[in-house]
Amino acid sequence: MRAHLRDDEAAVLLVQTLRTLSMDAAAGPGRLSAASGLAHCGEWLHVVADDELKLASFRLGDAQPGRWCQLFDGDLPLPHAARKAAKPDLEALALLPPFAGHACGALLAMGSGSTTRRQRAALVPLDAQGQVSGAPQVIDVAPLLASLRAQFADLNIEGAFVDGERFCLLQRGHQRDPANACIAFDWPAVQRWLVAAGPAPVPDAIARFELGHIGGAALCFTDGAALPEGGFVFCAAAEQTDDVYADGACLGSAVGLVDAQGRLQRMEPLALRCKAEGISTRAAADGLQLLLVTDADDRSAPALLLSATLR
Repeated sequence: MRAHLRDDEAAVLLVQTLRTLSMDAAAGPGRLSAASGLAHCGEWLHVVADDELKLASFRLGDAQPGRWCQLFDGDLPLPHAARKAAKPDLEALALLPPFAGHACGALLAMGSGSTTRRQRAALVPLDAQGQVSGAPQVIDVAPLLASLRAQFADLNIEGAFVDGERFCLLQRGHQRDPANACIAFDWPAVQRWLVAAGPAPVPDAIARFELGHIGGAALCFTDGAALPEGGFVFCAAAEQTDDVYADGACLGSAVGLVDAQGRLQRMEPLALRCKAEGISTRAAADGLQLLLVTDADDRSAPALLLSATLR
């Protein structure tokens, strides 16, 4: 499905910077720099970064540093090239509703699947307030992704969410192949697989999207979140890169909305030039409030938490 966003469109979505994502330095780095997935639960915001082994948690409306939660054992090397090769590339963070063994729901932090090292996930239990309430469980997601490799030569999962009875993954395209996709699995079947009570399911449906361009660079999915009435909202970045491994200059980002019938309804570029990598929502009196996190592709620059309203 094609978007109607063009390079010459003047309308932009205004954004507000709520805070920088500073962290408690006693348990890890003092900042989160490469934020890549966002989930909102109760008073808590949870964020993953594509170059960390940890989950970051922040109390909404609080400027205090975030809390770290270790997802995977070990440490990552500091030099950029070595860190990039070793990282689990956590690009998606799904908020899962209650299911067997997780009465208050859970978070699923997933690797992109773009290399064999990036096929790990962490299942993180939550309590009734939305806080982390137990040790993460490491999950090998290679069986879930195996059936997708025939569909996508450059597999790169950037978003995950539960939409009613569907568990959805967002495949990110790139400049050589800008086809993005929403891959839908049966959520009850995914639940059984997560608790080792059934095999890894195969997708029920795959919907492909073309999202338009900014500055001549194709917009490609970077995250998504389900909407209460069905469908999903997403963020997308126009990054000048031709593969799933190398980073490139980001020319801007946009947000879009897909309705419950799978139709792309709107696209709006962000007024702030940034690489929006994570998105979540909450109700607002004048529309839908979007919460977004950014990735500066620079470990010395902290990620930002942004807010915007779709009216």
